[in-house]
Amino acid sequence: MMRAIGNFLWFILGGVLMGLAWWLIGLLAFITIVGIPWGKACFVIGQFAFLPFGREAIGRKELHQKDDIGTGGLGILGNVIWFIFAGVWLAIGHIFSALSCFVTIIGIPFGIQHLKLAGIALAPIGKTIVTKEVAAAARKANAEAVAAALRGDA
Repeated sequence: MMRAIGNFLWFILGGVLMGLAWWLIGLLAFITIVGIPWGKACFVIGQFAFLPFGREAIGRKELHQKDDIGTGGLGILGNVIWFIFAGVWLAIGHIFSALSCFVTIIGIPFGIQHLKLAGIALAPIGKTIVTKEVAAAARKANAEAVAAALRGDA
């Protein structure tokens, strides 16, 4: 219930603007053809920016316990290109939104969420959006795998 209320308030009090900003950047990326992978990420994260409570961004390597094209060297290169052309601008938008939310006490949780989204805006390649429960389960599975490896289990 609290997630629904938080998402509703977030959406009507400005979340819609940053979600639309993500989608606009996504459209611009799609127009360039070479930017399609970034555009796809923009639409996924834009949807997250519309209704962020109850979900979080997690690295795909952490989620699947294996590398893919976006979690290795190409992902790093993609994030550098992203940062230069769009990431810094979306991050600035989220930072200004966060500062405007911090003006009121009730806006503090929204400001914190904007800062999380600003971090995602800087390097989104290699991340995916999942529910908080799935993220917690993935982190637990990774911790168990690391512990097993340290014990020498197969």
